[in-house]
Amino acid sequence: MITPEDILVESFSTPSRNLRIAIVTETFPPEVNGVAMTLGRLVNGLLQRGHSVQLVRPRQPLEGKLTTPEGLDEVLCRGIQIPAYKDLRFGLPLKNRLSKMWLNNRPDIVHVVTEGPLGWSAVAAARKLHLPVTSSFHTNFHSYSNHYGLGLLKTPIESYLRKLHNKTDATLVPTRALVHELQQRGFKNVSLLSRGIDTSLFSPTKRSLVLRAKWRAAPDDLVLMFVSRLAKEKNVGLAIAAYRAIKEKLPQTRMVFVGDGPMRKQLEETCPDAIFTGVKKGEELAAHYASADIFLFPSLTETFGNVITEAMASGLAVLSYDKAAAKELIEHGKNGMVVPPGDELKFVNTAASLALDTPGIQRIRQAAAPSIAHLGWDAIHNSFAQTLLRTVEHHEMANPGFIKVMQPAISQPSA
Repeated sequence: MITPEDILVESFSTPSRNLRIAIVTETFPPEVNGVAMTLGRLVNGLLQRGHSVQLVRPRQPLEGKLTTPEGLDEVLCRGIQIPAYKDLRFGLPLKNRLSKMWLNNRPDIVHVVTEGPLGWSAVAAARKLHLPVTSSFHTNFHSYSNHYGLGLLKTPIESYLRKLHNKTDATLVPTRALVHELQQRGFKNVSLLSRGIDTSLFSPTKRSLVLRAKWRAAPDDLVLMFVSRLAKEKNVGLAIAAYRAIKEKLPQTRMVFVGDGPMRKQLEETCPDAIFTGVKKGEELAAHYASADIFLFPSLTETFGNVITEAMASGLAVLSYDKAAAKELIEHGKNGMVVPPGDELKFVNTAASLALDTPGIQRIRQAAAPSIAHLGWDAIHNSFAQTLLRTVEHHEMANPGFIKVMQPAISQPSA
């Protein structure tokens, strides 16, 4: 479990040296997913600390309506739609353009967020120019392949991910369990960078009786919630199974799904008595969280699961598989509930038992938010910046002659 002491160990004072950081990603706000939202926070944290950030990303569908954060240098490129994810893009290979751009305006470090063709070409360009490069491991693509009829590609996808990340100086992951798992799978230089939570936004104080009334839930009725993309890899069907088991014993129970995705229409037909709100953001999302009672999250494909921390900060009793964020943050029976990964019967039975334990629900809800109050974003921002600075300094110490040779060329235009 991540404790306040762990955060203090992982976080450092803000570096005194301002860095020029090139970040390469296929997703960024206002796209709604854990990677985009986390990256948006990290970029803002770097800018607030005086670092220069260049963001390389594919154009988004509503590009003309997007607002660029002040001080951010954005480099847009072409992308293609990801199958089953119509709102997301794979960036196309861009090695030559990146090499020329970074030769003329050399960053101190390149950080690659996503592992598509754009990310691969960014690693290749950085290595060509002898730039330090780090990466993030956010998504278990090799696990996702099983949910989209691509099981035969699991091994080559795994090999691709390992080869890409092992070309970088450090791979940052959000949990200690994932650090160990990737090391066992042959990934090198894996480091922990925990995720933060905005406790001023997600809070039990955002609970709304007006919103509950819209869900036709009386003050004492039980409201279950699921917040995520409505897609196969999120195992949404198990949340519905748990809901039905609870509803047999507590007929007034309400089930609320927050999010959108390719399975929404099918789920609405399968579970017509549930409430589907679509995507919610900001204060509206915070109110939705806080107005529920139990958070059901049966996904097995998360590298972290930001929704776990958002639900806990909002004062919900979380039930999840014992992995990723839940494994790091939940003490079973105290500030949440966990069951062994993949044990669907245990998940449903635990949900039903918890639903009938009103004092237990209240006890867990009261403990949830205080238990993660130490996961503020400031500590995470400092840790990220310090990790990048250490990587730059290590690279400079290992290549002193090369750095001196390259420095005069930085301000010169390419031929």
